[in-house]
Amino acid sequence: MHSLTTIQTSALTVAQKQSLETFYRAFSDKNPSLLNEAVTSDWQDMPLAPGQGAGREGFKPLMQMFFAAFPDLQIMVDDVVAQPNRVGVRARMVATHRGEIIGLQPTGKPISIALHEFHHFDGDRITHTWHLEDWFGMLHQIGAWLLAPMPS
Repeated sequence: MHSLTTIQTSALTVAQKQSLETFYRAFSDKNPSLLNEAVTSDWQDMPLAPGQGAGREGFKPLMQMFFAAFPDLQIMVDDVVAQPNRVGVRARMVATHRGEIIGLQPTGKPISIALHEFHHFDGDRITHTWHLEDWFGMLHQIGAWLLAPMPS
């Protein structure tokens, strides 16, 4: 695991790297207002979660929901691959299920799920983020998604 400050992202400008670091720090610091420094006001988060509003303001309530369900949530960055104005991040969300989420009561179980995110910059800030998370893995880890054994 690396922090973003130790990963070489020479394809990004100093300001873009700072925006990327601030984006992930918003999660570790439990501070959605940091998004204001990292993404544009019309930032596009794709795909939107059910009920999520557009832009950074639409994402902030979702962040609060996750912080309530997983108060020790951390984003562990494993890899960053960059080219000018674009960056791919492979990371993990690590936390403990301590609060209700999507109707599921707290289990106290730890989770570690894969995140794959691709960010696009226009100038210094992130304008688009395409992401994929292992939500089935999260449901399985908290015991809400029981996998049946494969038939023989």
